[in-house]
Amino acid sequence: MTGYRYEIRYGKHGVPVYRVHAKPLSGVRPIPESPYTGRSNEVFALDVDMDVLGDEFLPAFTRGDNSLVVATDSMKNFIIRQALDYDGATLEGFLAFVGRRFIPTYPQVRRVRLTGRELPFIAAQAPVGSGRFAPSEVLFARSRDDYATATLTVAAIDGDVAVTDHRCGRVGMQLMKTTGSSFTSFVRDGYTTLPERRDRPLFIYLDVHWRYAEAVDALGDEPARYVPAEQVRDCVATVFHEFVSESIQHLVHEMGGRLLARFPQLTEISFAAQNRTRDPFGESADDERVKVYSDPFSAYGLISLTMARERDPSS
Repeated sequence: MTGYRYEIRYGKHGVPVYRVHAKPLSGVRPIPESPYTGRSNEVFALDVDMDVLGDEFLPAFTRGDNSLVVATDSMKNFIIRQALDYDGATLEGFLAFVGRRFIPTYPQVRRVRLTGRELPFIAAQAPVGSGRFAPSEVLFARSRDDYATATLTVAAIDGDVAVTDHRCGRVGMQLMKTTGSSFTSFVRDGYTTLPERRDRPLFIYLDVHWRYAEAVDALGDEPARYVPAEQVRDCVATVFHEFVSESIQHLVHEMGGRLLARFPQLTEISFAAQNRTRDPFGESADDERVKVYSDPFSAYGLISLTMARERDPSS
């Protein structure tokens, strides 16, 4: 068929994987903003999307020719079974492991994109005697809080299979600071109803994504070069705690600068911050710090920022 330009993909999405007793993540370089130095991986759980890319599969769309098509049900089974053999400790490493095995298994596939979303399980507190409690080694509670995510593209190149693109992230953070945030001196005209707020309780939804200068560092094979999503979360929370901001734009720029300074192996940081600040409804006559807020109008502000290191023009 002529006269068209195609961009196609097909795959299996939302494949749940639960591996117990995976390799622990250790040897992570500590940072001042976070207590995180690794995890046991007693429960290594995620859900995975796999997409096959490439014009090799165009006949399935144009002529109904499925002779090269790998069934998406086969993709699901393949992903799950690889979790048994994976001897690494990171979400990104698992995605790369799956891609590097999938392409040689199905040589007609030249490129796959894999996305993983962490399904966090947190050790439950268990009694250890004398009224004390400690994290259980066998019981874990599913967390519905923020989580790690990553997308890797894996491709066949010159007889090898390599990671050709990547993006890692921590998404779903919801952070509220009760004081130390303002928004003033913005444009005022006939459309402006928002009052200036010199000290507001700032509530944001925040997603952070990053890229490494060298994709291999994202896989966690060298833990000291790996950037755990937990450390990113703690770092941005520390900045929020410490920094007196004039706007969300001001805040995310400070977060980006801190992350790029803390992790020299990263080349780019991106933010998507939603302003979810609540509307004031009342203030105590006895203590001006005591205030009541409620949900605002359903629309919200969205602030996006990408910060990348400048390339050396001589390189």
